[in-house]
Amino acid sequence: QVVESGGGLVQAGGSLNLSCEVSGIIFSAAIVGWYRQAPGKEREFVASITPGLRTHYTDAVRDRFSISRDNAKNALYLEMNSLKPEDTGVYYCNLLRRETDRPAPNWGPGTQVSVSS
Repeated sequence: QVVESGGGLVQAGGSLNLSCEVSGIIFSAAIVGWYRQAPGKEREFVASITPGLRTHYTDAVRDRFSISRDNAKNALYLEMNSLKPEDTGVYYCNLLRRETDRPAPNWGPGTQVSVSS
């Protein structure tokens, strides 16, 4: 089970920090990541982090977003800076079966991020 939080409405250039609480798995052994879905578009990969702290980012957010994890809290984070209107969407965290794809089939409610121009 995952529960995302931290979304909101910000102006372009602003920042948001997303959090995700994960339960029901051995979190420290899992590849976890963030996906997002913009209105009218398919859900897409944003970032992931492995148990060994190797990170991956989609090109659109590289150098602006930073993913991290706290295994003691079973928590995943996404620090988002220099936000752009095209970052608008619902953000989801999930387990991944591979480092940049194959998310688990069940999704949490997500958290809405809206960036105004």
